[in-house]
Amino acid sequence: MIYLDNAATTMHKPQTVIDAVTQAMCSLGNAGRGATSGALDAARTIHGCRAKLARLLGCPRADHVCFTPNSTAALNTAINGVVCPGDRVVTTVLEHNSVLRPLNRLAVERGVTVEHAGCDASGALDYDELERIAKECRPKVIVGGASAYPHASNVTGNEVDIARVAAMAHAAGALVIVDASQSAGTAHIDMQAMGLDVVCFTGHKGLMGPQGTGGLAVAEGIDVWPWAMGGTGVHSFDALQPLEWPTRLEAGTLNGHGIAGLSAGLDFIEAQGGVEAIAAHERALADRFLAGVREIPEIKLYGAFDQPVRSAIVSLNVGDIDSAEISDALMQGWGIATRPGAHCAPLMHRALGTERQGVVRFSFGYFNTDKEVDTAIDALRDLAC
Repeated sequence: MIYLDNAATTMHKPQTVIDAVTQAMCSLGNAGRGATSGALDAARTIHGCRAKLARLLGCPRADHVCFTPNSTAALNTAINGVVCPGDRVVTTVLEHNSVLRPLNRLAVERGVTVEHAGCDASGALDYDELERIAKECRPKVIVGGASAYPHASNVTGNEVDIARVAAMAHAAGALVIVDASQSAGTAHIDMQAMGLDVVCFTGHKGLMGPQGTGGLAVAEGIDVWPWAMGGTGVHSFDALQPLEWPTRLEAGTLNGHGIAGLSAGLDFIEAQGGVEAIAAHERALADRFLAGVREIPEIKLYGAFDQPVRSAIVSLNVGDIDSAEISDALMQGWGIATRPGAHCAPLMHRALGTERQGVVRFSFGYFNTDKEVDTAIDALRDLAC
């Protein structure tokens, strides 16, 4: 199979990640639950991964990196932990349902007002509208994968100037919650330099870790109230969740086995030359693909491809054919895995006019090759005939 669905998950993992998970499953106990060798080894593994993530994300305090099962859980933790009844929140039409649905729920249950900034025809964020809404609305939070950060939209691959958005937010007295699901591991993130308050990430995409890993990094001085409460292994007689970091946002047993794999994924990224080297390789593959499919008359592309920095995503349609039909033909005829449909981003598809047809998303990863890219181009050329 030619796997071009890395925006959903990096299915091909480094062997070191696989080995780390296997070893952890044979040796790690439950971190924070006793002083046995297995429990202590688990705690050391988790602590080491925190430190690596803090360096990668530019978070000054490793204890402010809190683990969750994925970025959806991290975003729910952050959004529910800072937004209060009656607050105003600004987001954008570029967002994934991991942002939209928690906000929609708060609008219904807590009377929260949610405003959405728009985009242009290529799906690029309208900064002027975002700034206007922020000034008029005076929100508590600006949140999203696009408004605050997807370094990349998961539909178009368009990236956002998050330092610019953070400056807008802070000028309006708002916090910035960043959805880095599509950017952590493949785009430069420096929380301190960029002025980011909360960065939510998942481990199973650009960070090359296992599914079931993710978390949020929180800047010092930002108060995120615990969303989930439960066992922590410490302060067992406290009636509520302990408030020290990172325990305040980590109720229940952590995925020590997965975090061991995530830690190995971070080591692999560093060994390849860091995030910039990974991103350059993936972008070169996407650019090669883009150059090839642009020559096919029936192909319609979606995205701001003149951006100097983009994620390695190219979304397209072939004439008026349903995206699911094209994706299935690619899989059945050429063994090429892509992602059709709406990609959990309904407002983005409404903005692009692709609600009914969807789009076929090609997303390239570190382990893809030029030969695989060329095969995908040839397959689309055949389908478009």
